[in-house]
Amino acid sequence: MAERYSVVIPAFDAADTIVDALRSIARQSVLPARVIVVDDGSNDDTGERARAFGEGLDIVVIRQANAGCGAATNTGVATVTTPVLAYLDADDVWLPHKAEAQLAILAARPELAGICGQCLTFRGPAEAPRVGRVMDIWGRTSLMIRTEAARLIGPVVDGGRGDMVDWLARGRELGLRIEMAPETVGMRRIRSDSLSYGRDVEKDRGYLLAVKRALDRRRQERGGLE
Repeated sequence: MAERYSVVIPAFDAADTIVDALRSIARQSVLPARVIVVDDGSNDDTGERARAFGEGLDIVVIRQANAGCGAATNTGVATVTTPVLAYLDADDVWLPHKAEAQLAILAARPELAGICGQCLTFRGPAEAPRVGRVMDIWGRTSLMIRTEAARLIGPVVDGGRGDMVDWLARGRELGLRIEMAPETVGMRRIRSDSLSYGRDVEKDRGYLLAVKRALDRRRQERGGLE
């Protein structure tokens, strides 16, 4: 039997997309025990729309002062009580088999701490998407991970794009196995203001920060061995 799982959704000014995200969870062949939406100081009615959503989901909305996507992710993870957790960016959606497929992989392979998958890029409404290419996504929308492993890695450090790249790298440095399954499990929305897609010098600085943090950790490790 698949283990119970929770979903963490960090959300900021996501009123236009949060219902699409929640609806994609409600359509899962295996439903989560709880969905935790962390409203990161939104200026719109993101939180109210999440609270009003029904369709059979147990939804908890946590409101906090704006602190960044990583901080909102950490707030959500701190409340998880299930053995497995998954994430979903508030402007993305899951495909209906996502949770069931990844739970099956984790059940069959106890040596894995987590599993990621592929996502289709899309534009327009989630109900009638204009889909683009398939991408390997090492990030929130595609990731399912054992809760114990997520807490062992520690908090996500904000820095724009690259926050989850840095977090997953820290997990691998701890010896955790997090793999990519060749299966399309979600859809990543393309928007001009998206944190996770498109070219933007300021947002892309997060990738450089992720690389710098990894190099700093290696220097510290070498220094400790001398």
